[in-house]
Amino acid sequence: MPEATINKLVDVVRKSASRLTGTTADYDPLMNLIGNARFVLIGEASHGTHEFYEQRAEITKRLIQEKGFTAVAVEADWPDAYRVNRYVRGVSDDPTLAEALSDFRRFPAWMWRNTDVLKFINWLREYNAALPENAIKVGFYGLDLYSMHASITEVLNYLERVDPEAAQRARYRYSCFEHFSEDSQHYGYAASFGLTESCEQEVVNQLRELQHRAIEYTLNHNPVAADELFYAEQNARLVKNAEVYYRSMFQERVSSWNIRDRHMAETLNQLTAHLDQQGQPTKVVVWEHNSHLGDARATDMGREGEINVGQLVREQYGSEAILIGFSTYTGTVTAASNWGDTAELKLVRPALPNSYEALFHETGIPQFLLQLRDNPAIAGLEKRRLERAIGVIYRPDTERSSHYFYACLPEQFDAVIHIDDTRGVQPLDRTPESEISDPPETFPFAV
Repeated sequence: MPEATINKLVDVVRKSASRLTGTTADYDPLMNLIGNARFVLIGEASHGTHEFYEQRAEITKRLIQEKGFTAVAVEADWPDAYRVNRYVRGVSDDPTLAEALSDFRRFPAWMWRNTDVLKFINWLREYNAALPENAIKVGFYGLDLYSMHASITEVLNYLERVDPEAAQRARYRYSCFEHFSEDSQHYGYAASFGLTESCEQEVVNQLRELQHRAIEYTLNHNPVAADELFYAEQNARLVKNAEVYYRSMFQERVSSWNIRDRHMAETLNQLTAHLDQQGQPTKVVVWEHNSHLGDARATDMGREGEINVGQLVREQYGSEAILIGFSTYTGTVTAASNWGDTAELKLVRPALPNSYEALFHETGIPQFLLQLRDNPAIAGLEKRRLERAIGVIYRPDTERSSHYFYACLPEQFDAVIHIDDTRGVQPLDRTPESEISDPPETFPFAV
């Protein structure tokens, strides 16, 4: 792109951007954009950036206080997050917040076991505690599906309390997984290549039985019994979808990605329908990675056949859903080098030329909000550009192939928040690798 064109586009962004200065009024334009929307999906360009968590929490607080949002749904496993949900709603046996977060122990634990999440969950508990006795309390829920074995345990625990005979049937059905201990990927490999029988029918039958006996388990319309049944049913649904997901992992990436995102969108719908029974339309904030919450149709992902939560929610709810993305140019990030490795505080290379991040950097504005929906002034941004995505793994040495894809930002999100220089989240479980020394002299090119 000619330099004059780039300079013109930079100037357009600079004039359209709303600077973020750290005041409570910073997000007034965003609140106006959100209006009466029921779903606000707030992304992140990485799973380990402090500013993304911090500002996402501040936006969520305003949505709760000013617009009546009563649920925060995140990219975490259902049973792990539900333990936190009980804590923030004041019905938990956990004496401390640290204990309520203790189920987040599987890799990558730092996604939810970090100081920013700790602060937000503490605020949420205090907010709920100050509400009038009959007010609807704000909940915290997980949408992901990695917790197959933990969810099996939760289904069995529930049935042992309400229907011991049904618990025996469930235990028999779930025994299909016993040969694989808690190694879900081992099961997926064996089942997908015909080395063992699939457990598909067993997990489907278990979910159906729970659904068929719902009225029996919630006699007298007891709200507590209804919540407990819903929790168990969601765990059974997770096991069903996770079984399909782990088998699909050894087929093709698009298939497993789509199964996972369809599960998260399905869980969001089930959660919303359940909470709607409290008497008014539920409003939900969703926290996930940009790659899950930005409309996949506007990216390379969509061209390859992938769908995601953002696309599915937009298709179903239209203007009732607002999609917000984050971006950064450089700084540090908490991430691992390989799956299962220890978290490290890594230096983030300056964004590549011809990327949205590099374009935003050229504005010279440290932090800003840019409205993309119905904003003809930024029409030049519609040309596809590179966009960076860092998950729980960051590999600077292969950054172009590992962390960049092409996207049309105004079609992907309704608004984007750019923070030029960011720093990694601080895990609650500190290790020597999560500390950082001075960058090498050859940074950012050192490998």
